[in-house]
Amino acid sequence: MFETLAILMSLSGSVPVLAQAGSNEVDVKLVLAVDTSRSMDFEEVRIQREGYVEALKHREFIDAVKGGLTGRIAISYFEWAGYVVPGSVIDWHVIENEDDALAFANRLEERPLNTQRRTSISTAITQGATMIVTSPYSAMRQVIDVSGDGTNNAGSPVAPTRDKAVEAGLIINGLALMLRPSGAPGGLDNYYADCVIGGPGAFVLPVYKIEDFGVAVRRKLVLEVSGLTPPPEIQKAATAPKSDCMAGEKQWQEFFDR
Repeated sequence: MFETLAILMSLSGSVPVLAQAGSNEVDVKLVLAVDTSRSMDFEEVRIQREGYVEALKHREFIDAVKGGLTGRIAISYFEWAGYVVPGSVIDWHVIENEDDALAFANRLEERPLNTQRRTSISTAITQGATMIVTSPYSAMRQVIDVSGDGTNNAGSPVAPTRDKAVEAGLIINGLALMLRPSGAPGGLDNYYADCVIGGPGAFVLPVYKIEDFGVAVRRKLVLEVSGLTPPPEIQKAATAPKSDCMAGEKQWQEFFDR
């Protein structure tokens, strides 16, 4: 625990106040970290929101929850761009039946749709890690689910932040929205594989068409809740970095140097 706290201190710059852990055993602690940067237009943000709401209400997701060892998960949510969006955090909810899932989905559905400047995946990882470590629940698997449509261009470098979270025992999975060029050489899915995701069984799921987003979110949540091994067509975490993990920062600097 003290090693984990030290890692989280280096991520966030402060000591988190630990919640009292009772007998709150769950199969997985899952944080949904959703990109709302201005590289996404209003339609994409709306469809992204609808995809998460529909996935949380879907029978396949609820069956995956019930199929776990304890039959319950703890889930939370926040939105990010260059920073964690104020007021976007939906704190931990336990889901063990359809009513629980609907209640969480309804909370999410009520949130206003907005976009913000810049893209800081490192900030999203830090926020997700802090929420997991300070949660009142105990789980064998602790997962940060990051969805985004661009490279890190604000805050701390993403790869070292990812490495610290993985060292603390967290798993980071990615949903790479590849609806338009992202500026990531080699593709955003490869950037996520090399620079963002990490931990045992970590994977990135690319989305190429907006109409496929809902199915992709549901598929991803089911894999994360079930702890299943990703199918071969989903990229697993790379063994050695191939993408330039500072690509976003360099592109942002080039923009100002013109």
